[in-house]
This record gives sequence, structure tokens and C-alpha cells, in this order.
Amino acid sequence: MAHEIEKFADGTAAFASARKSAWHGLGTVTTSAMDAEEAMSLASLSGWNVRKVGLTASEFTPDGLTSIEVPEHFASVRTHPKTGRPETLGVVGSDYHPVQNEEHAEFLNLLADESGAHFETAGSLKNGRQVFLTMKMPQGMTVGGTDRTDLYIAAFNSHDGSAAFRVVVTPIRVVCANTQRAAINGAKSAYTVRHTAGAKARIAQARQALGLTFQYADEFEKAAERMIQAEMTLAELRTVVDKVFPMKTGGKQALANRNARWGKISHLFQYADTQAGIRGTRWAGYNAITEYVNHVAPARARTEADKARNRAERIINGSADAYMERAFALTTV
Repeated sequence: MAHEIEKFADGTAAFASARKSAWHGLGTVTTSAMDAEEAMSLASLSGWNVRKVGLTASEFTPDGLTSIEVPEHFASVRTHPKTGRPETLGVVGSDYHPVQNEEHAEFLNLLADESGAHFETAGSLKNGRQVFLTMKMPQGMTVGGTDRTDLYIAAFNSHDGSAAFRVVVTPIRVVCANTQRAAINGAKSAYTVRHTAGAKARIAQARQALGLTFQYADEFEKAAERMIQAEMTLAELRTVVDKVFPMKTGGKQALANRNARWGKISHLFQYADTQAGIRGTRWAGYNAITEYVNHVAPARARTEADKARNRAERIINGSADAYMERAFALTTV
């Protein structure tokens, strides 16, 4: 989401990454793992002091310009990290209560203290309206003895009332960096906290709920092991693909799109380097579909760089999750 990372007038960007540069090439890259304070500072997330300010409307009347109070609505305002001036982020209701970036980081830092996780990325999107922090867990998973999967925890927050505070547990396959947010029986991969007066208490509850993190990892690993032991034919994969991407119309363009999509997924399944060691299995079928939706599916943009950024946006905002969840449900055994 390079075009959505917040950029400042001094040429810097509100993004920090531990050890590895990001696809958008913005922000600060560290040489070692980050702690909460470093992540917040390098990503320019500190000291925003997000607050609600009453709204008024203005109208010209026979008596001149008249101010009218807007009841039950407020401006969400921050102190700009570079200029120090107040800046409006959005319009929120009376029941909205800000979750400060410092509280966001503190929550994840508690997890780091107990689990040994470290901060991987931090940043601001859409000119401060959305913020994210991610951590890499110290223990990953190995499927079939060779297919390495790391486990990340990502926390997202909005300051414009557009979304709740959300914590997501995400296994990421290192070979192709696919985000795999699959629905696993008996495990939770996300926890959501609304921006209400009790938000802080519920963030504490989320911390307890994320004790299911390793249960999620265990369930995912068990399911993946079963899938890697089960063969899958091209015909079986085609049936899954048609169910994951059902045709909504029977026109020529829809048929052409379906055939093009199948050509790309079947090629990934049969020939892609990312399938080495798992080729011909149901696990390979699932990964071919997830690799397609995250990295190969058409992205509307004029330049190749913008197409790559749009595809990366799918991973961050989770817009491809529904396809991956359906693919997992149809390929798991």
C-alpha cells in the first residue's frame, strides 16, 4: 500500500521495518529487531494525542455568519508528528473513544515481554487515519519437514471511526510471503475491540484471548500436515477453483477471465518454484490459490510498480481473505 503510507513534507515516511526493506521502499529499515519505543519513534507514531473536538457548522443569515453546533458528532483530531499542529482525521460519534498509538504499542509490548516476540513493522496509513504494528512470534511452524511458516501478530487501529481496534494472527509462508488467514476449527485468528469507553479493558481481554495464538498455530500445522500427505489432481484443483471463484455471469468476458485465472493457478500448481517439495498435494493446491490472489491476480493500474503496490495492499488490508478461507475449507482434509 505504498500510495497509502503517510508521507511528510520533509521527505520522510511514517513506516519502520526490522532488518528488511518493504515493497514500497519507504521509511526506516533497522539492522536489528525493534522494541516498542523504537518502532513508535521511527514510524513517527508517538505523541499524537488523538482526541475528540466538538463540531460546528456555519451559515450566512440576515444577521451575518452564524455558527451552529453539530450534536453527537465530533472531529477526531491529532497533533501532527512533524509540525505539532492539530489536524483533523475524521468525524466520529459521541460513543467513540480514541485508542492512542501508545496504548496500541503497549498492548503488543506486553505480548513481546511474555513470548519473546519482537516488532517487525509499524506505520501510518491514509495520512494518519489508520495505524498498524506487527510482531514476529519466536516460534514458527514447519510443514512436511521442509515448508517453513512463520507466525505474526498484527494489530490495526483507526483514528477516523472507520474500523475497530483489531488484532490478527497470521501465518506467513516465507518462500512466497503469502498471508494465510485461514479459518481453523477450534481456533481464533482475530480479536476486535470497538472504540467505546470500555475499549482499554477489552484490549486486556484480547491479550488473554490471544493465548489461543499457539493453539491456532498448532491447529494450522496439523491441518497443513494432513493436506501435504493428501494428493491432489488437476481436475480436483479445477473443481476447487471454480467454487472459490464462481462465475456471476455467463458472458464471453467472464468466461475469458475464468480461463485466464485457471491457466495461472494451474501453472503455479504444476511448475512454480514455490511448490517445490509440496507439488501435487492438497497443500500445494491451497498455496497455488493463495499465491494467485495475493501476487498474481490482475491489479488495475497503469504501471507495473503500481500493480505490485496494489497487490501488496491486498495482503495488508485482508481483501483477499475470503478467497483464501474458502480455498482452505475446500482443500483441507
